Amino acid sequence: MNRENISLEDELKAFIIEALELEDITPSDIDTDAPLFIDGLGLDSIDALELGMALKKKYKLSLGSDKEENKKHFYSVKTLADFIRNSQV
Repeated sequence: MNRENISLEDELKAFIIEALELEDITPSDIDTDAPLFIDGLGLDSIDALELGMALKKKYKLSLGSDKEENKKHFYSVKTLADFIRNSQV
């Protein structure tokens, strides 16, 4: 598949798997709208820290200190993609 035709959501799914070294999971296993933490993909707080650091580095994101706001951004692949798009404007 040509990289130009890959959506940000699909790119993020592959990035999450790579950054967190998730075994036996493919991008198609990750539901774009499903929660990333606890339910859904089942990530934990350590995963959140690792993912946050990796995303900051790759997408030059600036994460605020508001924990609840960050939870909203990291809810799902879709909310992460929306946050990245809005941050890069």
